[in-house]
Amino acid sequence: MRPIRTFNVTPSLPPRLEGLRKLAYNLQWDWDVDTVDLFRRLDPDLWESSRYNPVLMLGTISQQRLQEVAEDEGFIAQTDRALQRMEDYLRERTWYHKNRPQPVGGECYAYFSMEFGLTSCMPVYSGGLGVLAGDHLKSASDLGLPLVAVGLLYQEGYFAQYLNADGWQQERYPVNDFYNMPLQLERDDNGSEIRIAVDYPGRTVYARIWRVQVGTVPLYLLDTNIESNSQYDQDICDRLYGGDIDMRIHQEIMLGIGGVRMLEALGLQPTAYHMNEGHSAFLALERIRMLMQYKGLSFPEAFQVAASSQVFTTHTPVPAGIDLFGADKILYYLGHYARSFGLSDDQFLALGRGDTGDLSTPFSMAVLAIRTASFVNGVSKLHGAVSREMFGLLWQALPLSEVPITSITNGVHARSCVAKPTQELFDRYLGPNWSQAGSKDPLWERVKSIPDEEMWRNHELCRSQLVKYVRNRLKQSLVNRDAPPHEIMKAEEVLDPSVLTIGFARRFATYKRATLFLRDLERIRQIITGSGKLNRRVQFVIAGKAHPRDIPGKELIRSIIHFTRDEGLDSSIVFVPNYDIHTSRAMVAGADVWLNNPRRPREASGTSGMKAAMNGVLNLSVLDGWWDEADYVKTGWAIGSGEEYDNPNYQDDVEANALYELIEKEVVPLFYDRDENDVPRGWVSKMKDAIYLNTPTFNTARMVKEYARRAYFTTSDRLQQLITNQYEPARELAAWNNRLHEHWYAIKIDSINIAEPTDLQVNQTFEVKADINLGQLTPEDVQVELYQGTVQVDGEMHSGVAIPMTYEGDSGQGQSRYGGTLQYSKSGLQGLSLRILPKHRYLNSSLDPGLILWAQPDEVQVSVGEQVPSPLPIAEPAAIAK
Repeated sequence: MRPIRTFNVTPSLPPRLEGLRKLAYNLQWDWDVDTVDLFRRLDPDLWESSRYNPVLMLGTISQQRLQEVAEDEGFIAQTDRALQRMEDYLRERTWYHKNRPQPVGGECYAYFSMEFGLTSCMPVYSGGLGVLAGDHLKSASDLGLPLVAVGLLYQEGYFAQYLNADGWQQERYPVNDFYNMPLQLERDDNGSEIRIAVDYPGRTVYARIWRVQVGTVPLYLLDTNIESNSQYDQDICDRLYGGDIDMRIHQEIMLGIGGVRMLEALGLQPTAYHMNEGHSAFLALERIRMLMQYKGLSFPEAFQVAASSQVFTTHTPVPAGIDLFGADKILYYLGHYARSFGLSDDQFLALGRGDTGDLSTPFSMAVLAIRTASFVNGVSKLHGAVSREMFGLLWQALPLSEVPITSITNGVHARSCVAKPTQELFDRYLGPNWSQAGSKDPLWERVKSIPDEEMWRNHELCRSQLVKYVRNRLKQSLVNRDAPPHEIMKAEEVLDPSVLTIGFARRFATYKRATLFLRDLERIRQIITGSGKLNRRVQFVIAGKAHPRDIPGKELIRSIIHFTRDEGLDSSIVFVPNYDIHTSRAMVAGADVWLNNPRRPREASGTSGMKAAMNGVLNLSVLDGWWDEADYVKTGWAIGSGEEYDNPNYQDDVEANALYELIEKEVVPLFYDRDENDVPRGWVSKMKDAIYLNTPTFNTARMVKEYARRAYFTTSDRLQQLITNQYEPARELAAWNNRLHEHWYAIKIDSINIAEPTDLQVNQTFEVKADINLGQLTPEDVQVELYQGTVQVDGEMHSGVAIPMTYEGDSGQGQSRYGGTLQYSKSGLQGLSLRILPKHRYLNSSLDPGLILWAQPDEVQVSVGEQVPSPLPIAEPAAIAK
């Protein structure tokens, strides 16, 4: 029966407890352990059953209990302290204000992501991408960045996982009750919901806006689940990564285009737009349309403005991970943008095609994001190199090392992932600022001063808490599926809190090889049982979800369950169902070793190992993602030496054997080598190195500072530069770019003279002159460079160093004369070439126009050791232009 009217009924709190409501609606409580303790103290059982949701707890707790704590002076004092901490946090002078004291104009950075993993009671994330996005917002708040975030609010979110009796993953989709979550609807001055409209073929879809306050950062989430939409359109915001290809493009249109319109409706004017993966790349189309419609810019002018202020972060190390849409889908849903831009269908589709000459190439969201961004990065150094190779064809004539895709290595939010007792330990010995301190801060030297006994007892406490948590979680999952009583009772005895515990938790994709440790069943059985030595046993805690349509991933989960049952090892290898943020925090704190064995280089970064390291947990991992740039000798162990294989079966054999060798000969002996106080001194030393070396480096405080300095500040400044004087710089740049493309291919490198010594030696300097016919272009339009590098066995220079040449004037025959000097720093067969790139005062990078001209050996006259006549005097710039 449909109601004739609906009401949003809020909790009735005694006046002395009103502060709890304020605390509940700002997720800053999630990384303030004392505030979490406050909510747990209110009602421990309800705190657990509400999924650690203070809003839901305040709405369901009995009025009697509220009255009791309202008269509890100790509770009131704790509440007052929590409120004071939050108020101090929200108004303190921040890193941003100290490092960006006078930005040009007001700044706002808009961060778009398909998912955000902030806390357990906000299940609108699937895994690492979302948790990374959530940590990005938390650190942006800690640093005081003027950042706002944009996403979608999913009614059912990502699925909840459970296993049937056979160990096969099943999915259920609990409905999120937005009114009992830390969310608030955005309303106008009249109290009405603010709504935005997005055009889809034949109809308009409406969305309302919810706000999640993450410290000082607002996260705005679009919700299409409103009555004015059809059922299909309501389901756009139903499930994360659910539905077919049409539903995916519906969601990405709403995220990108709807997100831009939402910011406009809220009165926000971002100076930088950050696309966290390619899902939101359609935002570029909407920004261009708005600039054309409201600012009177042409498409080329609007494109320059939009691209100048956009940032793209790719998290995908394989082409299969990129969203691709057929040309028919793009034109059906977005063809009206092509018409408003004045582009043909093929010109419009070329914005997202890697190979613009192949009309069968699908439309790539990553390519669209790259083409419309002025800063592009991968999420680890290795992933940056992989991305340059993967997208290198977009700059076909450019050496791979120069492809303009850089890297900013991911991090994690320290106060969110380090266990409470460990945070208290760090606060005592390092001081309260450790969570944001850089690697050069002297406070990290104090890690060594933490007594070994105290460090070890603290970690044993965390391991015991993990064992307790796993038993409770496993027991509850068995009760939920009506398992036999003996099976439920057995769950209360799994794991041993004194045994070496290896944790493995991640998405169950096949390339992550969750079952690699089971490659040799007899050997892993001996490792787990300690070959009869009860004091040297090993146990595994495993968790993770397979995508609902990933049958091979589900098979991996079932194979682990079957092995543990068949071998009677289900007390030593435990799979924890329904992996979420809360489970992750327990595991990265309580495990002794964190295992990660993907196929290199398919792990873009990985962040769970970073969280483990901050808790003093040692990593045992393939050299992929972040671990490839960590100190894997002092802070853990490396599986292999970074090899890559053509034969996956052979690779699995080699790396499984390497894993077993490390566990048997290094990990187990070091863990069980105890002194008279039962403290493993060598192990604790390695724990301290893990904390000391990894916490300040693989931290979102460092990561977000990098994004701010390298991307947000520069793109904001560049936007301000292009829009000054009624967008005159943007108009100038677009007109120049048009003229450049019109005349570029008429440039001719006529001759190169190399004053090469007879016997060239290391570090010996010599001169090079070049005469270039620029045609209708001028020396102000180009930069000419010498390019030197080692010649490889195939006769090519695959990488090298560019050395700018100087314009020396007219050659006397209508050519432009350029000169330069160079030297070689190493011996052997070295090469030399010359190239020409575009140049303009408003150009972000000489690579942006996508034009480069190299000297071709069979087309250029090259002379060696000859005297070159002096050029004519350099004319004034105005004369050159004429």
